[in-house]
Amino acid sequence: MANHKSSIKRIRQTESRRLRNRYYAKTARNAVRRLRRMTDKTEAAADLVKVSAMLDRLASKKSISKNKAANLKSKLAKHVNKLGA
Repeated sequence: MANHKSSIKRIRQTESRRLRNRYYAKTARNAVRRLRRMTDKTEAAADLVKVSAMLDRLASKKSISKNKAANLKSKLAKHVNKLGA
């Protein structure tokens, strides 16, 4: 166990951040899965905006890397563009 007050505080901070990051990353993964299952183009296009914003927010807070966010957004945009009208 840590001996310094600052180390103990850092452990508390790290644990709470880990749980928060895990929650938001899982929420984003579920949103991406839901978008990939969509077959209606207009509905998917509307949802793409929300999911892209969510991924950008996670990347800015360093929950996921900015490259991962960019790759996901690109693949999702391709999926939405492939959908029929």
